[in-house]
Amino acid sequence: MALKHGHARERIQFANTEDKQEFSKYPTKAGRRSLSRSISQSSTDSYSSAASYTDSSDDETSPRDKAQVNTHGSTDFCVKNIKQAEFGRREIEIAEQDMSALISLRKRAQGEKPLAGAKIVGCTHITAQTAVLIETLVALGAQCRWTACNIYSTQNEVAAALAETGVPVFAWKGESEDDFWWCIDRCVNTEGWQANMILDDGGDLTHWVYKKYPSVFKKVRGIVEESVTGVHRLYQLSKAGKLCVPAMNVNDSVTKQKFDNLYCCRESILDGLKRTTDIMFGGKQVVVCGYGEVGKGCCTALKALGAIVCITEIDPICALQACMDGFRVVKLSEVIRQMDVVITCTGNKNVVTREQLDRMKNGCIVCNMGHSNTEIDVASLRSPELTWERVRSQVDHIIWPDGKRVVMLAEGRLLNLSCSTVPTFVLSITATTQALALIELFNAPEGRYKQDVYLLPKKMDEYVASLHLPNFDAHLTELSDEQAKYMGLNKNGPFKPNYYRY
Repeated sequence: MALKHGHARERIQFANTEDKQEFSKYPTKAGRRSLSRSISQSSTDSYSSAASYTDSSDDETSPRDKAQVNTHGSTDFCVKNIKQAEFGRREIEIAEQDMSALISLRKRAQGEKPLAGAKIVGCTHITAQTAVLIETLVALGAQCRWTACNIYSTQNEVAAALAETGVPVFAWKGESEDDFWWCIDRCVNTEGWQANMILDDGGDLTHWVYKKYPSVFKKVRGIVEESVTGVHRLYQLSKAGKLCVPAMNVNDSVTKQKFDNLYCCRESILDGLKRTTDIMFGGKQVVVCGYGEVGKGCCTALKALGAIVCITEIDPICALQACMDGFRVVKLSEVIRQMDVVITCTGNKNVVTREQLDRMKNGCIVCNMGHSNTEIDVASLRSPELTWERVRSQVDHIIWPDGKRVVMLAEGRLLNLSCSTVPTFVLSITATTQALALIELFNAPEGRYKQDVYLLPKKMDEYVASLHLPNFDAHLTELSDEQAKYMGLNKNGPFKPNYYRY
């Protein structure tokens, strides 16, 4: 099994120091629910898991105040209700059906136990799909402790199912910010157990260990990070000379970028808009701000359903791509009065300003497909002259004094995760990539990876893709010896150089 590949080491450019985020301090009880928003934006963005049938409001008692025990007699967990475990198990089994590549990896490597001795502390969304990843890591020999990277994203029944199997889980939907940090601390700080690997989504766990448990951080063998925010924070540590362990940047792997961003958003943009507004796309005037991978996916889907789509861009290369794909490139101020739908996906801030919101026509739908809720100036709409009217879950009508209504989705937060779901198959690709990155870092010989941030080796990216091809009954063509020699390639890959742009 080709798991140990790491010679293709391409270093990432450091993020601009202006992006630097302050490390968060552990809150006191008095500060509960009134903390400064210093943790990563993704951690506290509203996230309504459409796949979860449990409501965090069904029992107002905090899980921290409950005494719960699973059927094995363990109390080393904190979830909403351990009695929901059976239902959560069914959710996990459904997810497994469309995550055959991850299950295949589990079966192939289960005998070798490549993660035997690994003690992984994880901070991700806790959904049925990530549960399949966690159980795969356990099957490969790892001991895991887990918490949620987002206070709204946990499926309570799935967290219960994991806790029932013996995985210490500290998470529930609707945590306060104080709860969020308490859960992270409970994962890390436990008697007789010390993490030697970190799997993070957003960087909060990494920075908590770095600031509060520096002796643990120095002994960690590797960090795997999958988000833009988390990777930027790793860059900052590395640039400051404070990253004392190797880290793998999964976010910029080809399989993650293309499938999580392009193909996933191509489907989930329609899903999110349909679930929230019941909109018919044919003939609608839509402007998409940003033509990166997310923007390309959104535009392709909207155009296919008959929407009239135009683009805003700052990058001349992306703008030219949009033109060649048949989209008009405009300035938002030029078209804002005519638009039926405005979608942001730039990763920037104040892409849609209050002045532009004031000029929108009645009934205009505004939503964000970017990483955090900074793209639309929602804060400016919290003013006395405007009325907010909640019409359904994650849908607000903002009413101007003259009666004009703008439809705001998910309060400007990430639409597909807040208002719909992400396809399980896409999460299989991301989870497989995370599992392989953990195996690579944990088993790498000393000296292969230094104290820096690395891209996923090309060979590993190709392996992730190959595991998913059987889903489509796809058959790869094999190079002949003569062809391989002519191209200067190994017959088994990698097939593209590191600088190749897919």
